[in-house]
Amino acid sequence: MPDPVIPVPLPDPEPDALHLHLISDATGETIHAVARACLSQFETARVREHFWNMVRNERQLAFALEEVRHKRGLVLYTLINESLRQQLEAGCREFGVPCVSILEPVMRALTHMLGDPGQAQPGRQHVLDHAYFSRIDALDFAIAHDDGQLHDQLHEADVILVGVSRSSKTPTSLYLANRGYKCANVPFVPGVALPSELFEVTRPLIVGLTKDPERLIQLRKSRVRHLQQSGPTDYIDPEKVHEEVMEARRVFGRNEWPVIDVTRRAIEETAAEIITLLQRKRERMRDVAD
Repeated sequence: MPDPVIPVPLPDPEPDALHLHLISDATGETIHAVARACLSQFETARVREHFWNMVRNERQLAFALEEVRHKRGLVLYTLINESLRQQLEAGCREFGVPCVSILEPVMRALTHMLGDPGQAQPGRQHVLDHAYFSRIDALDFAIAHDDGQLHDQLHEADVILVGVSRSSKTPTSLYLANRGYKCANVPFVPGVALPSELFEVTRPLIVGLTKDPERLIQLRKSRVRHLQQSGPTDYIDPEKVHEEVMEARRVFGRNEWPVIDVTRRAIEETAAEIITLLQRKRERMRDVAD
């Protein structure tokens, strides 16, 4: 079967925007994360991203280079294959386009320190190894133990999140699960006792999540509208919400659970702090065991 004809590029609707070409031989998660982190520092920049993933042969690379030729800007790439890297860099030099390898500085440093050039195999971070299946197991655990389900299994968790409604318990649990941590979450509901098992566990890290009451009210009102509910309710009553947040903080304090205010935090930032807290807890437990 002949190769498909490369389409003629259409006129650029944003001629003043920077064209950012992201070229990867795997899923592209790494290069996309790097690009997002860097672009976040340039709030006023107009950037058009062109994403090419699973580029593993010359024909696939040719399509990407054709786009680069017509929409010149900046190329970021994660290609392990030396031949493809050389072809990409040669093409970029021909077009006068800057080309940056995201992995090369780290790979070069590791090769120097380890005395090993590495495997040069695309997508090795996504192999079906023990770490992969641990993440799948953690995701299953987070889903099964969402919103206070299966109290009798809380001792199996690495992390237990306790928080008022709309404090990002579920998305944080799933993010931590994707990092390989078994995470359960338990809602703090006014007038409803927390499960007794929560106060009996010793291995899991328990973290209290809280949020600014005003922001909580906004989020809850949006949820109420989405559910098409009507009539007065304590769920969005300003005075009740303030009392709820204060009572949750008192419970967290009495039990000496670390508290994270997620009002101005992205889920990734909350998860990063939780992971740090968990590592410290595990270090203390190891020190006691020694």
